[in-house]
Amino acid sequence: MRDVLGITLPIFLIILLGFVSARRGLVSRDQARGMGNFVIRFALPALLVRELGSRPISEILQLDYLLAYALASLAVFALGAGFSRYGRGDSLAGAALNGLGMSGSNSGFIGYPVAVMVVGTPAALAMALGMMVESVIMVPLTLILCEIGKEGGGSRLQLAAQIGRRLAGNPMLLGIAAGLSLSLLQLPLPGVLAHSLELLARASAPLALFVIGATLHGLKPGGLWLDVGQITVGKLLLHPLAVWIAFSLSPSLSQTQLLTALLFASAPMMSIYPLIGQQYGLENRCTAALVSATALSFFSISLLLMLLDV
Repeated sequence: MRDVLGITLPIFLIILLGFVSARRGLVSRDQARGMGNFVIRFALPALLVRELGSRPISEILQLDYLLAYALASLAVFALGAGFSRYGRGDSLAGAALNGLGMSGSNSGFIGYPVAVMVVGTPAALAMALGMMVESVIMVPLTLILCEIGKEGGGSRLQLAAQIGRRLAGNPMLLGIAAGLSLSLLQLPLPGVLAHSLELLARASAPLALFVIGATLHGLKPGGLWLDVGQITVGKLLLHPLAVWIAFSLSPSLSQTQLLTALLFASAPMMSIYPLIGQQYGLENRCTAALVSATALSFFSISLLLMLLDV
């Protein structure tokens, strides 16, 4: 138990520090947003470029890992969206967002800081693989369903162009693409550039946690606890369970890969989740789920580590 708390407590204490700093006015919402932009646009992409560019391409393209993680995430998405749509009569946009909340992890801001403390350097590669699934499959799938369900939505061509622009400008995907290119071409980074990326990468984990805490302050969850309960249980329990099943059925995947994938799946949903919901009038639901899942993830991640005897 002491070893588990030694992993989870420092992480959630940094989140608490960010929350208290925002609450006491030491950090404004605009400042927190600026720090978050720094993490998303510079620190995490630098980490991805450094880690992917320094590995052989055969080590990076873990297709079995990608397939298992993607299938597990899609299964939980389908379960959550289907139950919301046909079991509770939710709108298509609401069902899709519930599905995303249950299956899309905050890989960069919470998943990576937790995983790196448990498994070390393999966490960066797992983060890149998880972000591929989230950015290329889960988020576009959600946007497509939301737009289909939106009255007066644009044509399919407009929808495809909109999603294409979002993907093309995603700094995480750009970092992944740059790292993969360096690996494929076997191009070593110049010493000065490599050192600069190293300095940026080191800032990613603690600053990401601080930003999460500062962002949570001031969020107003509202009284949507039926949806919140479904999303939170799905994200913190069903998503890790689905990942465990999918990886257990893949004999080529190692125990370290299973552990890393479970840690990423056990993270709460991505921090942009309320921003996606805002576009479809569901910001309160998404905000409430984010607050609930982030708070409860301390206990669920600690429990997971105890069960895995880490």
